[in-house]
Amino acid sequence: MLDTALVVIEENGAEISVQQIADRLHVPRPVVYRHFDGRADLDDAIRRRILESLTAEVLARLHSEGTVRDLVRGAVGAYVGWVERHPNLHRFLAAADSRGESATSLAGVRDRIGSRLADLFADTLERFGVDRNRARPMAFGIVGFVDGVVDSWRAAPTLSSEQVEGILTESVLSLLEGNARSLDVPLTRDTVASDLLSRAQAVSGAGSGGIRSAISGRRAG
Repeated sequence: MLDTALVVIEENGAEISVQQIADRLHVPRPVVYRHFDGRADLDDAIRRRILESLTAEVLARLHSEGTVRDLVRGAVGAYVGWVERHPNLHRFLAAADSRGESATSLAGVRDRIGSRLADLFADTLERFGVDRNRARPMAFGIVGFVDGVVDSWRAAPTLSSEQVEGILTESVLSLLEGNARSLDVPLTRDTVASDLLSRAQAVSGAGSGGIRSAISGRRAG
């Protein structure tokens, strides 16, 4: 039933009726309502299903394979690509944002992806002897930036998705590199993500003296 609702939204726009869902299922409208506690409950369930699809695509790209550039391009591309392929589902989530229903709206996506990024950043920073609490502002700042650019692009799509993906990828990489330099973390866009984690573990195991010598070595190199 929820999958059918998504198809109806994709074909007809964010404003759909329960009757349209029932017609597609070839059942009376009361049969649809029988499974939900009113229209608000139905809409909430639809948004949860959309969120599952979107977050699964993006989070699948946040892994330690490839370079930092690969990771950023993959996650950004997954989000931009999803929005381009599913504009009406994106609008359906955005409509919930305007009503403050953050748990099952685009804000919910931002929270889940931001939290995943924050965990990745925090684990790496901590292994280099940096306060892990610095990770959350960086992570959510990046997610908010990406979301804002994508929202403005969908409102006035004068650029292609490839152009938007390229702009976002370069911007996020610059933010990451700038923050990494300020914290003495050896991260660049060409760093292999798994190597970064391995080096962080080695530095962490060496203790404070190892951290100082590792940082000194990077500066000397």
